[in-house]
Amino acid sequence: MTKSAGFSCLSCVFDYETSKTLVIPSKGIGCVFRFAQLLVLLYVVGYVCVMQKAYQERDPVISSVTTKVKGFAYTNTSYMEPRFWDVADYVIPPQGENSFFVLTNVIMTPKQIQSRCPELPSPSTSCVDDCDCFEGHNDPRGSGIQTGLCVNYSATVQTCEVLSWCPLEQDTMVPEPALLNAAADFTVLIKNSITYPKFKVNRRNILPHINSSYLKKCEFNPSTDPDCPIFRLKNIASEAGEDFQDMAVKGGILGIFIDWSCDLDWGAHRCFPKYSFRRLDNKNPVNNVAPGYNFRFAKYYQTPDGQESRTLIKAYGIRFDIIVFGTGGKFGIVPTIINLGAALTILALIPAVCDWILLTCMSKRDLYKKNKVTHLNEADSEPVSMGTTYGTQ
Repeated sequence: MTKSAGFSCLSCVFDYETSKTLVIPSKGIGCVFRFAQLLVLLYVVGYVCVMQKAYQERDPVISSVTTKVKGFAYTNTSYMEPRFWDVADYVIPPQGENSFFVLTNVIMTPKQIQSRCPELPSPSTSCVDDCDCFEGHNDPRGSGIQTGLCVNYSATVQTCEVLSWCPLEQDTMVPEPALLNAAADFTVLIKNSITYPKFKVNRRNILPHINSSYLKKCEFNPSTDPDCPIFRLKNIASEAGEDFQDMAVKGGILGIFIDWSCDLDWGAHRCFPKYSFRRLDNKNPVNNVAPGYNFRFAKYYQTPDGQESRTLIKAYGIRFDIIVFGTGGKFGIVPTIINLGAALTILALIPAVCDWILLTCMSKRDLYKKNKVTHLNEADSEPVSMGTTYGTQ
């Protein structure tokens, strides 16, 4: 490298570049420039500010929920003795965490005691003699622990004897229609309290204008009474696109969604819950294996002679899951500055894109290159054009 070349490279390090305005009377590039600016402004104003409200600080909602179900039913069928049902009978358990279960159908096996009885017939439990049964064998899909004996289940069928709660439950025939189809007219009061801790805002779904007399006669309707916190169960199923009587036979899971997405710039008094409903368990008409929702529990008694007895209950019903979500938004200087800076950065990129189009795609690009950048020589009175040098406008 020669001494003059090294001096030239060193002098370039200390050159100062400043913007130069070059006005080009071109409708094509002018339209591209203004159209790009318009798109950016529409994006920033319409999407970022109006739709996303990116100028706001966000705070997720913290929620607590309690429920109270009301209603009565009476059953008188061949499946069981006549019976009156109240809330203590069909709401299991009495208090759930953000959910409640309503019993709609039931299979009862009364007067069970711990004894020995023939297993229910199946390919794995049928036998010819004692050699087909194994003492102590415990099949999780069975009903008890085998004693090693083959006994008569009926006049024509023999099965292995088991130690279990006898008589054994037979749940192959589910009552249809559901025993407690009257549950469709039960109502539930949902009390939901929420807070946005960052903004110190507290709200509840029982709004300030709601009083005791209003609660005694109101019922939620999305069109006529969207503020009432009392819901009729069949209406919840209907809003979710389901038929309550069909669900009541084998049970299911319904979701009650409470949306607390609020713009707190308008004040906390304009923050209201929005309700929506959806079925949550899988309902597939093609692959309808193990449908619905059920579980077992027992009620225990003691006979006069001191022997323990129980009534086994296989409960079918609908579980209602209450899902509360949402965020509160309020103007914040930090997100405003961040998004304003992002918008200005995008706007600053538009001239660079237009310069690239101007210097590479336009028919007069050589002329534009010639006048785009000039090098000022302070020793001369005229600047020197640098035709092949690219600079930023």
